[in-house]
Amino acid sequence: MCGIVGYVGRSSNGEHIGHNALDVVMEGLRRLEYRGYDSAGVAVLADGEISFRKKSGKLSNLITELDEHPLPESLTGIGHTRWATHGGPTDQNAHPHLADGGKLALIHNGIIENFAELKLELVRKGVTFLSETDTEVAAALLADIFRTKLNGDVSDGGLTKAMQLACQRLEGAFTLLAVHADQPDVVVAARRNSPLVVGLGDGENFLGSDVSGFIDYTRRAVELGQDQIVTITADTVEITDFFGAPAQGKEYHVDWDPESAEKGGFSSFMEKEIHDQPDAVAQTLLGRSDIHGKLTLDELRVDVELLKDIDKIIVLACGTSFYAGQVAKYALEHWCRIATEVELSHEFRYRDPIVDGNTLVVSISQSGETMDTLMAVRYAKEQGAKTLSICNTNGSTIPRESDAVLYTHAGPEIAVASTKAFLAQITAAYLLGLYLAQLRGNIFQGQIKDILADLGKIPAKIQRILENEEQIKELGRSMADAKSVLFLGRHVGFPVAMEGALKLKELAYIHAEGFAAGELKHGPIALIEEGQPVFVVVPSPRGRDSLHSKVVSNIQEVRARGAKTIVIAEEGDEAVKAYAEHVFYIPEAPTLLAPLLATVPLQIFALELAQAKGYDVDQPRNLAKSVTVE
Repeated sequence: MCGIVGYVGRSSNGEHIGHNALDVVMEGLRRLEYRGYDSAGVAVLADGEISFRKKSGKLSNLITELDEHPLPESLTGIGHTRWATHGGPTDQNAHPHLADGGKLALIHNGIIENFAELKLELVRKGVTFLSETDTEVAAALLADIFRTKLNGDVSDGGLTKAMQLACQRLEGAFTLLAVHADQPDVVVAARRNSPLVVGLGDGENFLGSDVSGFIDYTRRAVELGQDQIVTITADTVEITDFFGAPAQGKEYHVDWDPESAEKGGFSSFMEKEIHDQPDAVAQTLLGRSDIHGKLTLDELRVDVELLKDIDKIIVLACGTSFYAGQVAKYALEHWCRIATEVELSHEFRYRDPIVDGNTLVVSISQSGETMDTLMAVRYAKEQGAKTLSICNTNGSTIPRESDAVLYTHAGPEIAVASTKAFLAQITAAYLLGLYLAQLRGNIFQGQIKDILADLGKIPAKIQRILENEEQIKELGRSMADAKSVLFLGRHVGFPVAMEGALKLKELAYIHAEGFAAGELKHGPIALIEEGQPVFVVVPSPRGRDSLHSKVVSNIQEVRARGAKTIVIAEEGDEAVKAYAEHVFYIPEAPTLLAPLLATVPLQIFALELAQAKGYDVDQPRNLAKSVTVE
């Protein structure tokens, strides 16, 4: 998500040996623009004071602001590009946030889950908040600890101690960078479940959300561990855990060039985004409960009692988001017991759909600007329906015009073909299903807790798939000359099959189709000929046993007619081995959560096959990332 940069340089006899902090920070933010953002800001320390500028919109807006209102030369600075989560993309919500009478500045990547409780506590102490962000709460907490617990003592690392104490109170995922006017040559940072890297220089040191934030200045880097705090000066780097115990980082040399650094060392943004998926799912799950432990939406502009009376759900989406909606249908109906339809946005309002005040229309859009979906949402509102959007971009049009919002926190997706946004959308849809089930009393709170616990294990399971991706990569490379690939699935595996086919069409420009496996004998089996590659998404033998045996029969049917069968199956499923040329195993998961795992090998396969054909996987021909015309 957000881009973060920190810098401390050294002077000698009043002469600046390093660089101007503002130049370093702005260059770092420019390098980090690829991460996506909706506002930007910087703060520098000079002459015992913090000076800052921040603006919503692109970095060019901040540059204009700096040209009109220059900042002083400085040796210490921090900078941030924000991808909005709590609070819209406004000047006021942009980082940095100040506290301690303007003496402390803080920037933040991630989500503070318990910010509401902390904010209430600080308000009772007389703290006034100017923004809607969880970040300002972290700044105010840090300032309160610095003043009340440490009495503003900077003689022995006061800001570092305050950061340690603050992090002991914070829950969620975060990277924090802070500077204080009373410690002008220091930047203190903390990391939990959010990236942070140290750059080592000569008489200067750096911080970045990734190495591209400082790659123009140094190739020496230190990787920080989980729950660690780092304090940098021009000549020192000190690392502790959240309780002050000394800790070590892992030093390494950055061999990537600046362009590769923006891709995290991967060959393409798409490959990077596939590997971002454990974090995308984890971030989407964060910060979803209130102070009572109940699930909440991000924004709710309709009476919650009206949602209890919903008797029909219509999911609207296009492309990959449509397949996310089809996966969601199974969970919504199972958990909420509400009839659910999934519609292509561009078809919805042209067929005179039955919509009324008891209908909930759920739109799914990565960008929040998909014109087909926006027009369908507007039509639904005109018919009196309640509208809720699942979106990855805070402040975009569809969330603004909906009655309620559930944001995915996948971070910006640069590659045109969607990967991490798809998994984040499914995750958010599951959260919506659990929210509605909780609201309506369809399932017990203990069951919701168990499902959330299973969801919480998914990121680590995705990571296991990624760590064993070479087998599927080799298959992709070996099939570069394939002319057609078919995909089969049942239950939640059916939309996974269709998404697998779509990825191959988008990236490799070859014929690919996804079918419901049960539909095979009703026509599509006529396509099977000798050597035809067929992917089969096999359900778990532990759950719907009859479906497992039926899909195994489908594998036998196509193989008997000469198909080359490639199977995605759950670990421990030995029954499929006898009927498949290739088997790719995924970790065990409850049936409804399996799409979050089964999709990943199909993404890797499509990516590798397309690259083997020499195609640009980040910019497939004829496609745009956001379709903003009908």
